[in-house]
Amino acid sequence: DIDYVGRSDPFNLMDIYYPKGTIERLPAIISIHGGGYVYGDKDVYKLYCGFLAELGFTVVNFNYHLAPRTKFPVQLTEINSVMRWVAANGKDHHIDTDRIFLVGDSAGAQMCSQYAAIFTNPSYEKLFSFDVPHELHVRAIALNCGVYTIESAAGNKLFNTKGLIHDYFGKDLNIYGKMIDMLGAITPDYPPTYIMTSYYDFFKANAEPMYEHLRSKGIECVCKCYGTKEQKYMGHVCHINLNLEEAKQINRDEAEFFKRKI
Repeated sequence: DIDYVGRSDPFNLMDIYYPKGTIERLPAIISIHGGGYVYGDKDVYKLYCGFLAELGFTVVNFNYHLAPRTKFPVQLTEINSVMRWVAANGKDHHIDTDRIFLVGDSAGAQMCSQYAAIFTNPSYEKLFSFDVPHELHVRAIALNCGVYTIESAAGNKLFNTKGLIHDYFGKDLNIYGKMIDMLGAITPDYPPTYIMTSYYDFFKANAEPMYEHLRSKGIECVCKCYGTKEQKYMGHVCHINLNLEEAKQINRDEAEFFKRKI
């Protein structure tokens, strides 16, 4: 329950995990939780973040304000506030600020992918009301079961996301102009990316196009689909269900991808 903005708001609290007995500064993972923009908090992700810490990382797990009461781009501002807190205070909490990684799933993957574009594209950053902490070195990101364009989210046939998009952005997307063109803002400076989906993920169709888009920009990336037709439990955000051995393997694979960037 660390207050990362200093206003005693429960939506702006975070937890930090690291392996028991840690005395040094470790590479850090900042986790952006999912929940369709309208649901979720750090408590839902505490076991997941604890597992990532067991793999040799310091992990930051935080709340942000939820839609529909709070709309875009406030949540991106809050992600940036976490990043600024890490830049200012991370070294006192076993965080190596030169080795930062971001992960997000579902709506959190969309926000993670967009924040990474803001962080690495100065022209795109200028469209937003905050300054990113460039003293941090974001070495790679992982996008789990995400959507990466507003059109693909609103038009999903297997999950009613159109209402969630309106909850997050409002019904008039035109007011944002290029702010919501995340794909167009990606440059060759975008971080190396691990894209994960699963056989029964209702957002599975978004993974390959995102992979191809990143590759077209010359960005190192991996795209992997986990599970088989027989494994109906391998659904959306299955990686946070640590009762599954497959979930543990997904997280180990992403951690190994990160460690290769250290």
